[in-house]
Amino acid sequence: MKTAAQLIENKKHKEVISIAPNRPVIDALIILAEYKIGALVVMDQDRMVGIFSERDYAREVVLKGQSSKVTKIEEVMTKNVLVGQGKDTFEKAMTLMTENHIRHLPIMDGHKVIGMLSLGDVAKEMIVYQKNLIKELESYVKT
Repeated sequence: MKTAAQLIENKKHKEVISIAPNRPVIDALIILAEYKIGALVVMDQDRMVGIFSERDYAREVVLKGQSSKVTKIEEVMTKNVLVGQGKDTFEKAMTLMTENHIRHLPIMDGHKVIGMLSLGDVAKEMIVYQKNLIKELESYVKT
């Protein structure tokens, strides 16, 4: 079973895509659109201080009538961020995400952010894992 770190290694964008907390929301939206992703890690220097997602934008900016050009990321980001560890299995990451109703999970190696997994990333890996398991079981039954 692959680890969270292995899934990150196989992603199109392996690097941590982040934004500073003092930047305006519009900058985050531009980055999200450019990379075709749904969330950014919010970094103050080399320390994660939050996460900004499309949900944060919808709930904290749009629905509250805020301006994305004036509102700062730190005003609307999610501050209490659940994280996974690189050594965790993708199944553990998926469980954490589904139980807590989150779609994006920063992955850490100690205190360093090494990447971000989406629910889609782990679901895709679960499908591959289950297909391989079925093949193995069919092979076993035939012998």
